Amino acid sequence: MTPSETAEALRTRFSDGVLDLVQFRGEWTALLTRETIRDAAFFCRNQLGYNYSSDVSCTDWLDRNPRFDVVYHITIVPDTVRFRLKVQTNDGEPVPSLIPVWPSMNWGEREVWDLFGIEFEGHPDLSRFLLPEGWIGYPLRKDYAQTQIALPRPKTDKVGE
Repeated sequence: MTPSETAEALRTRFSDGVLDLVQFRGEWTALLTRETIRDAAFFCRNQLGYNYSSDVSCTDWLDRNPRFDVVYHITIVPDTVRFRLKVQTNDGEPVPSLIPVWPSMNWGEREVWDLFGIEFEGHPDLSRFLLPEGWIGYPLRKDYAQTQIALPRPKTDKVGE
């Protein structure tokens, strides 16, 4: 299975759910609807052999609608075939969790939630683990004011310096 064959298989199986297929520098990305992402992920795992999801990332496009890109990086491990599944969303529109497909997505989805505020529908534990409890806001959003960050000043035991 090659990335281009994966792209064609997704287009054939999920025609209306595939919004775009992009090849850039030999790497393929499928832009899918939120309603299709989980079924497409199961299809990639069960039918196409993508047995590993290495990461989930997010990009904030502040002035675009939909604002956020959530991108899953998937791999066929023995052959090192890589592909990306992407879904777009806005604030307050949850993305289906892919933990039922790849349990390793637990930490990645929590990281995206913690730093961007993207909710994952069906995630068993969306709780902070990078930022302290009680942190207000999502620091990787482009509209997050950097002046909101108030860190404690370091203590010094040196007097007179």
